[in-house]
Amino acid sequence: MPATDETLPPDPVPGPAKPDLRRSALSCRAGVPAADRQTFAEQLAVRGVDLARRAMAHTVALYWPIGDEADPRLLLQALDYHEFTTLLPVTVGRGQPLVFRKWKWGQPLVEGPMRIPEPSPRLPEARPDMLFVPLAAFDRRGFRIGYGAGHYDATLQKLRATRAVPAIGIGFACQEIGRVPHEPHDQPLDIIMTERETIDCSIAFSDPPDRNDA
Repeated sequence: MPATDETLPPDPVPGPAKPDLRRSALSCRAGVPAADRQTFAEQLAVRGVDLARRAMAHTVALYWPIGDEADPRLLLQALDYHEFTTLLPVTVGRGQPLVFRKWKWGQPLVEGPMRIPEPSPRLPEARPDMLFVPLAAFDRRGFRIGYGAGHYDATLQKLRATRAVPAIGIGFACQEIGRVPHEPHDQPLDIIMTERETIDCSIAFSDPPDRNDA
């Protein structure tokens, strides 16, 4: 688990605001070529299953991609094939923890309140042992910038209140920034997977405090 906020030094100087960092990272993400997207999706199907096995997870939550997000659907199929229980999130309300429902590849989806496909409310809820998380931007300490609704921070805070639950961010290398401005409620990721590498966020805290933020 990455260091908690209490162990982190404060940001030395104010940097760009989250909305500006988000816009820049999303602009870079939009420019990723289709061939690179497909290659990364295929990589995720192998690397993600390996991470789930190493974490000894049984129930694994993913996300349904929107826009030009990194696509975990091949990973979802691979986890299902290897007999993990796969979950997809259901949005309850802004800033509220997500609910997760069991969902197997091929089952129908319904449009959620944010117009994102979600499992049917008739499917059973389950608690994830591990989460794969979308992001707009990230840094090597494991802090992410999402889309501003606060769903994943609230979700991880609730899940981690009783036990450690690893969270793996999925994004393209171009979405990395030097330092994400963090607040006390922000929940860091344990690992970030890009098309270039798998980043163990726990080791980033040994970096010198004047690490290049460019």
